Amino acid sequence: MKCRFCSHELSVEFIDLNDAPPSNSFLSKEGLDRDEAYYPLKLYVCDQCFLVQVDEYKLATEIFDEEYVYFSSYSKSWLAHSKAYCNMMVERFGFNEDSLVTEIASNDGYLLQYFQEKSIPVLGIEPTLSTAKVSREKGIENLVAFFGVELAQQLADEGRKTDLLLGNNVLAHVPNINDFVGGFKVVLKERGVVTMEFPHLMQLIQHNQFDTIYHEHFSYLSLTTVCNIFHQHGLELFDVEELPTHGGSLRIFGKHVEDETKPVTERLEKLLQKEREEGLTTVEYYKGFAEKAELVKMQMLQFLEEQKAAGTKVAAYGAAAKGNTLLNYCEVKDDVIKFVVDASPHKQGKYLPGSHIPVVEEAEIRKYKPNYIIILPWNIQQEIMEQLDYIKEWGGKFVIPIPQLAIV
Repeated sequence: MKCRFCSHELSVEFIDLNDAPPSNSFLSKEGLDRDEAYYPLKLYVCDQCFLVQVDEYKLATEIFDEEYVYFSSYSKSWLAHSKAYCNMMVERFGFNEDSLVTEIASNDGYLLQYFQEKSIPVLGIEPTLSTAKVSREKGIENLVAFFGVELAQQLADEGRKTDLLLGNNVLAHVPNINDFVGGFKVVLKERGVVTMEFPHLMQLIQHNQFDTIYHEHFSYLSLTTVCNIFHQHGLELFDVEELPTHGGSLRIFGKHVEDETKPVTERLEKLLQKEREEGLTTVEYYKGFAEKAELVKMQMLQFLEEQKAAGTKVAAYGAAAKGNTLLNYCEVKDDVIKFVVDASPHKQGKYLPGSHIPVVEEAEIRKYKPNYIIILPWNIQQEIMEQLDYIKEWGGKFVIPIPQLAIV
């Protein structure tokens, strides 16, 4: 396997989470009797550019298909985050009715709707038809396509270069990162701005967030590596924000190298320096991570075995991709967790890949009265605990599995 950025031969293993089904490949009841496809979930770190990555065992076109089940609008906190971003960008850069805002991986219109409310023209690029349909119902124009140089050139030829090009949690999702970032250069206006949000690799390692590793995430990114990728394609980062989302993310701000109107900020320089001091540009930094994941696996299995022996009721909340990584790595099945609740009707009535735990609506919690609810999307645990506060009526407790198992 060669590095998807610099083509260097990969030899340094980061972590091996064994074989697993794709985390968003939910099953119908009829599909439970069929053999599931499992793919290796082994990551390597490039000892030249320090990009952490998994091979493309399942094609992106197969993962992000017309039956894709992840819809962004079912998290209130994520909607609030998106609206705040819109307001900040308009205030900082002055986007208006004469601008064009283009979002790559626009999903169900969760973010572009806020620009549209301000009468700013928008364009969504979204490869999954299931989510693009919902976005179109909101009146948002969508291209059902994968973004890259070819599509960027098509838009440029049509006179549709963009003032703001944004993508939230998509930079890590593309197998050909050079083609993807190369497209930014083509479609961005001369004084345009690129923003991308992605989980910060440094936070993943520091806080043992191994469950954010799954086949949809082809790359795991540091600021240092992203700077190098952008520079390779004639772009430059000029600012960065550290965000609490997804356990610790970065929002990067990019521009054309030739654009001298946006000076590089001090906080960008400081975070690059912090990564160097932490050791992200050394191979040694990436060793030993697998042992941290193994500890969580032992804690999880011990907890579930104890509850099964005691006859207590255990359920879970949030049919998130990260939860499927955790459950499959820990080899958990539907005999120890009764069900998982999810707010999205697109997941309800289906079964989690691998573990085959049924996904149900929230009303099942009051009926079943579980003693413990495992919060799988721990990144929004506060939102979930407030929503399910009523489990205290029967003495119910929450279990947070990451960074180490805790009972609340």
